[in-house]
Amino acid sequence: MSNIKILYVLCIAVVFVSCQSAPEEKKSTQPNLLFIFPDQLRNAAIGINNEDPVYTPNIDQLAKEGMVISNAVSNFPLCSPYRGMLMTGKLPYNNSVLTNANSNRYKYNNSWQKEDVSFSDVLVKNGYDAGYVGKLHLTSPAPIPEKDSVLWDAYTPKEFRHGFNFWYSYGTFNEHNTPHYWINDAKENEVTYIEEWSAKHEADVIIDYIKNPSKETRSKDKPFALFWSVNPPHPPYQYVPEKYVKPYKDKSLEELLVRDNVDLETHADSLAFHNGATRNHTHLAKDQVKNYFAMITGVDEQIGRVLKALKEQGLDKNTIVVITSDHGEMMGGHGLMSKNIWYDEAMNIPFILKWPEQIKGGQKSDLLLSVPDVMPTLLNMMGATKGIPADLDGIDLSSVILEGQGEQPKAALYYYIKEGQPASGHRGMKTHEHTFVITIDDNNTVREFLYDNVNDPYQLTNRIGEDAAIESSLRIQLLNMLNAKKDPWLDFYQSVQDKK
Repeated sequence: MSNIKILYVLCIAVVFVSCQSAPEEKKSTQPNLLFIFPDQLRNAAIGINNEDPVYTPNIDQLAKEGMVISNAVSNFPLCSPYRGMLMTGKLPYNNSVLTNANSNRYKYNNSWQKEDVSFSDVLVKNGYDAGYVGKLHLTSPAPIPEKDSVLWDAYTPKEFRHGFNFWYSYGTFNEHNTPHYWINDAKENEVTYIEEWSAKHEADVIIDYIKNPSKETRSKDKPFALFWSVNPPHPPYQYVPEKYVKPYKDKSLEELLVRDNVDLETHADSLAFHNGATRNHTHLAKDQVKNYFAMITGVDEQIGRVLKALKEQGLDKNTIVVITSDHGEMMGGHGLMSKNIWYDEAMNIPFILKWPEQIKGGQKSDLLLSVPDVMPTLLNMMGATKGIPADLDGIDLSSVILEGQGEQPKAALYYYIKEGQPASGHRGMKTHEHTFVITIDDNNTVREFLYDNVNDPYQLTNRIGEDAAIESSLRIQLLNMLNAKKDPWLDFYQSVQDKK
């Protein structure tokens, strides 16, 4: 055979092999995004942090392979306000989600606004296929006159979904073992009920989304951005498969509730003025801490299954994976349960980033990351900058994360706002050294709280009255930050001060 013929045969063989081995899915230069935020998962309950005795091997492994941001803050540690800030990049008084969405707040239009150009809108404009799975809790449903009970769950019509074309979601409910969903084009009366633990079922849905076997779940020619809001470990904590309880079943309360600020006997009367503080419920910590930790372990297992599928499809290298939460859980800390207060158990949330192509593994950062910053930061990391609104309250911190360059925030704000009253409530901030809060109660009584987060990490002692210079400095810093954000609370605060 001549050299020309041999060369021709080899060329044909190379072309044939290349065609045979080419992946079916088009490889995009744009990164995918998998944004996972279990509900009520405090940062202390991630195993790698060595705080709560919780077993989270899959999240721990992800943390080792990526970057752990230890000072991520849920600025208004409550479900709906967090979600509103995440999706819009705006603070609550600028996006209408002032408190949790339910039928009592319908009259205040306490819902995700159709006109707010949101995270998913920008992603879609930049060529992404966007999906949402799990709890949304951003729509206040209309009350039903003949029903006295408050309605929490809500259907979100397609025109209010801000570009999400894959939809496997609901408003909010706490039926973890019998969840229900509105799927894609389903009408309000077309609800799908599932007889399975919600975290397991949703992981199955996401694995199918990633594998995309029918080529119809998502576009194979576009990068994807998938948001997964897992309801557990939100209460009721007893709705968790028994197999996840086993590692905790024989442990005592002292072995589980290891934080120095846990007090299961107090009535926390000093916080009675704060309508958001969940007092007189520490019996739940006694009864349910095992189940709370078990839920976290169960969610971790489902996250592991999803990450395995991502790797098997060859998508892990160019996918940004984020593990975070909407807020934490007090679990007996300071004699409180639940969230919606300035303590770290409620405010400090996990934020773990993995992106093998751009982020070196094993990194730890003490960046003060606020919720409104997440949208502009991730969009800029992804190169999805076309159409980012100019009026965001959040700032782009992508260069800090990717390059270690740029100015870092010196503080993260704290909010508590009453329904329908954007100027009401409490304001505060967390710095690397302190937490400082000014509260105004229903009787317009002003109180201040100051904690030394370095020497008193469990925030056991209110330092107000100990050092006037530090108090003055922090007060000025907080008021200046609120003024820069045009917070209407400032006028309320000033009017109360003027009446003293």
